[in-house]
Amino acid sequence: MRVTPMTTLEKKDIKLGYIPLTDCAPFAVAKEKGFFEEQGLNVSLSREHSWASIRDKVGLGVLDGAQMLASMPVAARLGAAGPRLDMVTGFVLDLNGNAITLSNRLYDAVVATDPDAEFSPLAATQALNLVIKANTQNKRPKFRFGVVFPVSTQNYELRYWLGCGGTNPDTDIDIVVISPPDMVDHLKSGDIDGYCVGEPWNTVAVLGGLGHVVATKYELWNNSPEKVFAVAKGWAEKHPHSHRALLRALMKACAWLDQPENRLVTAELLTARGYIDQDLETVAMSLCGISQRHPGRAPEDAPDFHVFNRYCANFPWLNQAEWFIAEMYRWGQLKNPVSISAIAEQVYLPELYREVANEIGVPCPAINRKTEGNLTPQMLQNFAPHMGPNQFLDGKRFDVGKVLSYLEQHDLSHANIVELRQSNETHG
Repeated sequence: MRVTPMTTLEKKDIKLGYIPLTDCAPFAVAKEKGFFEEQGLNVSLSREHSWASIRDKVGLGVLDGAQMLASMPVAARLGAAGPRLDMVTGFVLDLNGNAITLSNRLYDAVVATDPDAEFSPLAATQALNLVIKANTQNKRPKFRFGVVFPVSTQNYELRYWLGCGGTNPDTDIDIVVISPPDMVDHLKSGDIDGYCVGEPWNTVAVLGGLGHVVATKYELWNNSPEKVFAVAKGWAEKHPHSHRALLRALMKACAWLDQPENRLVTAELLTARGYIDQDLETVAMSLCGISQRHPGRAPEDAPDFHVFNRYCANFPWLNQAEWFIAEMYRWGQLKNPVSISAIAEQVYLPELYREVANEIGVPCPAINRKTEGNLTPQMLQNFAPHMGPNQFLDGKRFDVGKVLSYLEQHDLSHANIVELRQSNETHG
C-alpha cells in the first residue's frame, strides 16, 4: 500500500540503527528492495557496534528507531541494567536465530563426560554442570561465557540452558558482555570458553575450527522472539504516520524474506552490500535453513533457524514481553515489584500492529496473549496450523496470567514471589 499523499508523513528522512547480524535482514531487504521507498520514506541504515549504542542513540534521538533485542525496550522501560527510557515496539522482526557455542576444549570435556551431549542440548548442559563442579573442586578459574548485553535474549537463553543442567550462572561461572562481531575473537584468544550470540557468529566459529554449537535458540524455546523494531515512545507519538509507514514496509519485507527462494538472494544482498563482513557461504547457511554445528562435519537441516514471517512471527505478543520481565526478576536484574502485565502493555503494542496489518490486508491474531510451552508439532496438526511449536527445553509452561506460577517452577531464582504477588494480584 502506497502512502498518498506523501505529505501525510510527519518525517520522511529516517535513520535506523542495526547490528551486523544475519537477522538485520528485514531492514536490509526493506531498504534494498524498495519497501521503505514504496511507503514514501527515505531510510538510511546506520551500522552500530553494540546494543548499548543502539539503546542510547534511540533514547537520545540520534536514531529514529532501530533493530533491538526483543527484551531491550522492556528493560529500558524498567531501567534494568541501564537508564530508564520509554520505548515501544509494534513489530517483531524475527524468531529464533541464536545459538550457544562452546570452545573445543570445553566441548571435548563435556562430551567426554556424557557422549549424548553431542546430540542433546539437555544432556550437554547436564554434562557441563558436572564439568563445572569438577573444575571448582580442583580450584581452577571459573569458565567464562559471553553474552551480547546484560538484558539480552542471549543472556536469558544462556542462563535458561545452564539452569536446566543445574548450573547457577551467578555463582558457578562468569558471564561477560561482548559485542556480537567481537565474540569469535574472544573465543579464539581463550578469553571466553563459550558464548550465546546470533548468526553468523556461531557459524564463523565452527567453520574456523574454534568451537561447537551445543544448542540453538529454537531448541531452548521453539519460535521465541529475537529482534523487534523499536522507537522511543515520544518519537512514536510525534510521528504516528511515519511510524505506521515503517511498519507497513517491514511487514512486506518480512513476508518477502520468508519465501524460500528469497533466502539466498538475501544472503547475497547482506554480504555484497556490506551489511555483514563475512563471505556469502557463511551467511547463507543459517538463512537457508542449515546449521553448521561441528567443525569438519556435515551441516544439519534447521528449516526454522530463522523465521521472519510465518507462525505469526511479527505479532508482538504481550505474554512474551512478560516472559522477559519474569527472567529479569528470576536473575535479580529487577528488585522492586511492578505490575508485569501493565509494563508489557506499555511497551509491546499489539493493537498498533493489528491496525497496520488491517490496512494492508495482513491477517493477524485476535488475541494479545498465548500460553508458551504447550504446542508440539503433533498438536499443531489438529489446530492452530498457522502457529509453530513453542516448547521449552525442560518442558515447562508459561501460562497466560500465571507469570508468578512460572517463576515458582524454577529452583534457581532471585524473585521475591510474595512481593510480586502483592503487586500483581489485581492485574492477573
